[in-house]
Amino acid sequence: MDDGVRIKKIAFLINSLGKGGAEHVVVNLAAHFSALGCKILLVTSRRLAEEYELRFAAERRLLEEEIAGAPLGRAGRIPARAAVLRRIWKEERPDVILSFIGKLNLYALISAAGLRIPVIVSVRSDPAREYPSRLQKRLADRLFAGAAGVVFQTKDAMGAFPENVRKHSAVLPNALDKSFVRPRYEGRRRDEIVMVGRLDKNKNHEMALRAFSQLAPSYPGLRLTIYGGGLPGSDTRPELERLAEELGISGRVRFMGRQTDIRGKIEDARIFVLTSNYEGMPNALLEAMATGLAVVSTDCPCGGPAAVIRDGENGLLIPVGDERALTDALRRILENPALEERLGREAAKLAQELGPEAVCRRWQEEIEGRVREYVDNKS
Repeated sequence: MDDGVRIKKIAFLINSLGKGGAEHVVVNLAAHFSALGCKILLVTSRRLAEEYELRFAAERRLLEEEIAGAPLGRAGRIPARAAVLRRIWKEERPDVILSFIGKLNLYALISAAGLRIPVIVSVRSDPAREYPSRLQKRLADRLFAGAAGVVFQTKDAMGAFPENVRKHSAVLPNALDKSFVRPRYEGRRRDEIVMVGRLDKNKNHEMALRAFSQLAPSYPGLRLTIYGGGLPGSDTRPELERLAEELGISGRVRFMGRQTDIRGKIEDARIFVLTSNYEGMPNALLEAMATGLAVVSTDCPCGGPAAVIRDGENGLLIPVGDERALTDALRRILENPALEERLGREAAKLAQELGPEAVCRRWQEEIEGRVREYVDNKS
């Protein structure tokens, strides 16, 4: 860095390294900074059975192991979690802390108070979801004002915070996986609609099943293939399978679970669908667009899909929860091959804008700039 400020060690704070959007951002950024010669500290609440592979050297610390066996998430353990994090920051002395999502952002700022370590927090979804109570939002407004920087995924999310937060904030995109930055598939396409994402209520796969059931009689060769698994306690696959049976489409709907090489599995499909009730900036949508599929997405808060889809040009936007609009949008594409091709070709242009190297450089510039400002203000 310039002006005598250099990041030698960077700490990332996130709940886990499971295969989600925010976790993907953390792993990409950590790999980028590791390649620059930085030491990487990954602080997570827990370790999951399925996590992103780390192809770089990193130290890992687990909060659940350092809080003397107390279950995380209970209000009574708030002081313990803050104390453990503070101890970690004192022992590790990172040059900057980069925190992701919800309450962990609050913990990061509280635990680092007075340690003269810049903290940059990242809001990854609709602020109303990440900070649902009045108390949490009030805390976020107050604590974020003292952060070295705040990163949002959309302008709508940034706009949910006061000016004293926005003045040191930025909107930064997610980076695509390298496997999605390659030429668009050219050839015969399978008569298939695809979805990619965790199986939970928010993703609203039910709406997609009902819309597909309306189309199925007119398109006897068409299939719906759903990639992704659920988490214990919120996995909707059993009820979705029952719904498919009730709608008479179970033989034409496939639940593929978690998969690797998603690009290779979806690139020759016809349409990608996202039916979420809310999202930050959905990686699955970005990846489908970069792959070159015609996409249909709900225009959900906090504005992620609308930030990348120009309705009618590189994809179609529909209202949240509107089954009829989804059915009509899918029929419009299926009946118009020229529209399908145009939407896919325009969507594929996103790959060059969101390549991992370009996006990570933007994050690096933002992080370095905020650390420089913090050091200047403290000197």
